[in-house]
Amino acid sequence: MHNSNSITTPFGRRSMTLGMLSNQYEAKNIEPGKTVDKWRLFRALCEARSVYGISDRALAVLNALLSFYPENTLSEENGLVVFPSNAQLSLRAHGIAPATLRRHLAALVAAGLLIRKDSPNGKRYARRDRTGEIDEAFGFSVASLIARADEIFAHAAVIAADRQRLRITKERLSICRRDITKLIEIALDEQTPGDWLMIQTTFHSIVGAMPRAPQMGDLIGVLDELEMLRGEILIRLEKQLETQKQSAIESQTERHIQNTDLKNILESEPASSVPPVDDLRDDETLSACDNREGSYSLSNDNTPRVVLSEGVKNRSVSPLKSFPLDLVTRACPEVVSYGYAGKIESWRDLMAAAIVIRTMLGISPSAYQDACNVMGPENAAIVIACMLQRAEHINSAGGYLRNLTQRAQRGEFAIGPMLMALARSHSLPGRDAA
Repeated sequence: MHNSNSITTPFGRRSMTLGMLSNQYEAKNIEPGKTVDKWRLFRALCEARSVYGISDRALAVLNALLSFYPENTLSEENGLVVFPSNAQLSLRAHGIAPATLRRHLAALVAAGLLIRKDSPNGKRYARRDRTGEIDEAFGFSVASLIARADEIFAHAAVIAADRQRLRITKERLSICRRDITKLIEIALDEQTPGDWLMIQTTFHSIVGAMPRAPQMGDLIGVLDELEMLRGEILIRLEKQLETQKQSAIESQTERHIQNTDLKNILESEPASSVPPVDDLRDDETLSACDNREGSYSLSNDNTPRVVLSEGVKNRSVSPLKSFPLDLVTRACPEVVSYGYAGKIESWRDLMAAAIVIRTMLGISPSAYQDACNVMGPENAAIVIACMLQRAEHINSAGGYLRNLTQRAQRGEFAIGPMLMALARSHSLPGRDAA
């Protein structure tokens, strides 16, 4: 059996280097009983070939060399030396030229993947004992492959993970580019207010600056810029949708008032202690409206809008408690992926993410605005984050949010229990509200 503790020098004019000596010393440190599947190791080496600086032709030569190893498992018990002639190797390496074969064998040795064990005359052969067992063999030792197997597998795993991340990043980039292109087309076709040509130029400049063969860092930088641009476009389009919807509501209200017989209204409805809006100042209007069911709020054009409050009279509802941002992100981890660059670092980030989630869940702008008015923007964003975390259990997100808003207006809803329940479901330690 081959003695792995021996140090060998190359035959003839081949020089010995410190690197070759170091590889032989490392090959001596094979763990007792260690075995490695030779083809699994070969596939890992193909994955990590850039780490070791070897070419695909050198791998083809190594593949041919391993085919001469008698077992599928590399181990000291099965022997460490293979000894095919160059003619045999050339045949199994698809007829590679002798000079090319020697060059790639030298590259494998220099990379520390093979160790030469040359005979006195430089030939490769095995000497057997009386029982027919190999007593001494001269050729190429695979001891380095066994000793460095764990290292090779680790390099291959890292490269495979990097390739997977690169693939996912390219997919996200392609989707983001498609989204921005089509959203800009919508804005231009619908003649949405805004400098959309400037936005389109910005988009083209970001994409045009990407290298022809981008690395991971290049892709992440471009993706961050495009996701920010997409977020800005969505905010502008959502504002336009809210404006159109508000205009439609006002138009319907105006037609309804014009077609209604005011005399019938006065005869059918009981008298109210609330004076007409036109007869009061803004603060008097709001004060008067507080004395009846429901409450009024003024929109941007000073048009009063009703927020329903079922059966509530003269109730002073205390504001909802606020909670630490880190508790929200830990209890609702899914919301983090909707933040800028996949992070939620401020309340502004959370509220921006809530707008995107609101659209994804199909919640109308008016329902979310009512929630912001009643609960406050921060707490409304927390509720949206909680709804995202439990989206699979909610049939109608818009109706669910309106129900919570009405309960909060009556003072019957608190965010704390909802947030703490989600925290406990993730085995997180509960934290007191700030």
